[in-house]
Amino acid sequence: MEDVVRFTLNGEPTTFTVDSDRSLLWVLRTDLRLTGTKYGCGEGHCGACTVLLDEVAVRSCMLPIKQVKGKAITTIEGLAVDGQLHPLQKAFMENDALQCGFCTPGMILAAYGLLRRKPRPSYSEILEGMEHNLCRCGAHKRIVEAVQAAAQEMGGGS
Repeated sequence: MEDVVRFTLNGEPTTFTVDSDRSLLWVLRTDLRLTGTKYGCGEGHCGACTVLLDEVAVRSCMLPIKQVKGKAITTIEGLAVDGQLHPLQKAFMENDALQCGFCTPGMILAAYGLLRRKPRPSYSEILEGMEHNLCRCGAHKRIVEAVQAAAQEMGGGS
């Protein structure tokens, strides 16, 4: 059933007429051409589709678009401000916390959600907070180091 869905996307008011049962992932990728959000497993297990919903990391493949009405969505494309990378984006680059880069947008947004909940996470809390985002290239150690560096830069430290 088509419905008008109003929400904020990367800081901009957005109004969209769409089948309200479609997943947020496919609306972002196909209708809005924001391809930083990736399709991985399609079942909410891998984390490649992670976005922020009111600053909380969620799986967009499992979220019907009707559930974002009146809410704020942030994708990897919206994390930088005025052309300046977010500390997490910089930390991932500086710590070489990627290899193929496929999982990176979801990892960064999951880390953002973690640091919002826990600004000073311990090593084990980072591992636990990121355990549901999969990196098939094996960059996990560098990902944890990037999250630690970003926490430090953002004032949380560890």
